[in-house]
Amino acid sequence: MDELERVRDLYGRPPRPDPALEARVRARLAGLRARRRASWTVPLAGVVASLAAVLITYVVAGGAWPGRDHAQGVAAERGPAPVDLAAGRSVLLTAATSAASEPPPRGGYWRVKRQTGPGRVTTLWAARDGRAWITGPATGSTPTPVARPFTMAGRALSLRDIERLPAEPAALRRRVAALLPPGSGDGVLADAVSGLLWSKPSPPAVRAAAYRLLADLPNVRYLGAADDPTGRRGQVFAFMLDGTGVERVLTIDPASSQVLSSADRAADRTGDRAGGAGGGAGGGRSDAPPGRTEIVLTAGWTGEGPPLP
Repeated sequence: MDELERVRDLYGRPPRPDPALEARVRARLAGLRARRRASWTVPLAGVVASLAAVLITYVVAGGAWPGRDHAQGVAAERGPAPVDLAAGRSVLLTAATSAASEPPPRGGYWRVKRQTGPGRVTTLWAARDGRAWITGPATGSTPTPVARPFTMAGRALSLRDIERLPAEPAALRRRVAALLPPGSGDGVLADAVSGLLWSKPSPPAVRAAAYRLLADLPNVRYLGAADDPTGRRGQVFAFMLDGTGVERVLTIDPASSQVLSSADRAADRTGDRAGGAGGGAGGGRSDAPPGRTEIVLTAGWTGEGPPLP
């Protein structure tokens, strides 16, 4: 029995070992054996402990063995539990791939329909020529013109501005950061980027870059799988809104790359809870009240315009 087999006996055999990791471990063992032969001072127990440290470091760093339950401990009733960071990154990159594969947008109107409470549905239409209208509880059934349908941190964005955003994550980060107020933190950045996923008519390549950028932000936490308020299954992510004690929670469907809901809640610092997902349009603001929930019913281009009189 070699040292690798001893470690497997002590710590268990992964269901599908990573060949690259095993090769690196065996190479490290070879070096340890050479030093042991030279000095005869390194006992076998030390070799096993060193190898165990390599394996444990690999798992903690996010290289989980395939087949691991990535959603373990996410449901609120289970209480706080570690969530696989590599799994969260994989979810966001899957959503990016889905977004990038979308066909070029068709239709003359960008339409976003959102629900903020029982019977409280608001719909925004934005035409390619810059005109926009909204209907909802505050406006009634007659579409009301909107002067600035798209904003980021209070700055108005035109459809052309959004279409010309970079389709590469690093360049997109620089461009978005330039639009934010000086001194904005990572929470404002994450909020502004998340708004490009659903509340703005971002081209598929820009939405893909936004997902990849979120996957690289250290303040975006993966909470696992959960249902949105309508019962749609999704993957849940959260980030703090700078200086507010409020956490924004997004539920996404990585297969379609669609945001299902967005919510603001008082930050839970005792552990990662999926909770209910919902609130916030992702415009780069950090003043949304806790408890606000927005269910995204529709977000995309359509040939159907607003019901103008």
